[in-house]
Amino acid sequence: MKINCIIVDDEALARKGLEKYVKEIDFLKLKGICKNALQANAIINREKIDLLFLDIEMPMLSGIDFLKSLKHAPKVIFTTAYSEHAIESFEFDVVDYLVKPISFERFLQAANKAHRFISGETPLVKTENNKEQKEEYVFIKTDKQLVKLLVNDILFIEAMQNYIRIITKEKSHITLVPLKKVLDILAQRDFIQVHKSYVISKLQVEAIVGNHILIEEHKIPIARSLKEEVLEKLVMDKVLKK
Repeated sequence: MKINCIIVDDEALARKGLEKYVKEIDFLKLKGICKNALQANAIINREKIDLLFLDIEMPMLSGIDFLKSLKHAPKVIFTTAYSEHAIESFEFDVVDYLVKPISFERFLQAANKAHRFISGETPLVKTENNKEQKEEYVFIKTDKQLVKLLVNDILFIEAMQNYIRIITKEKSHITLVPLKKVLDILAQRDFIQVHKSYVISKLQVEAIVGNHILIEEHKIPIARSLKEEVLEKLVMDKVLKK
């Protein structure tokens, strides 16, 4: 299948490089090259666009603000020089996040991912109520690179002053992001705050013992002020009644 795409970037050199990459990939059909979000908006309003290669830092209207303005946005691959926007960007239905300078290998990887999403080939996972949905993920900046984390693999998140530690089934990652920002993004994905320093995945809870939640080998405190709310969210609707 052909994927109709447009490039949106205020830098001429970046536009030229992305155009060259797009033309190398047979399933991408370039429908426009835009200097700003307003030009892109005009194309989207008159043609069916499946995918945006979208810069974030642009004059007049940023890439993120542009997405907020669209009622039915195409799939998006961010192409930016600023990795600090990674967490915020995944509040949207973003396919990938490419940090400039972008190699062709990395661009091809992102394009193939977009193809899987748009063609419906992306693997599905079962939710708690047995409904199917696309596997969700976020990117975080850690150790000078962007790391992809599957949302279903996250056990809990711990605040450490200006940093947070994200504990997954395999390892932990430290990144410079406020805990509140992460909670705002994950709150609709079965994550809740149980303490001023902890956000947990409800789906990973194994037991509640006193004022602590057990997740695998981890023992996470429940704040007294939040205990009633936490128990309600975790237990009340799930208790088996005789």
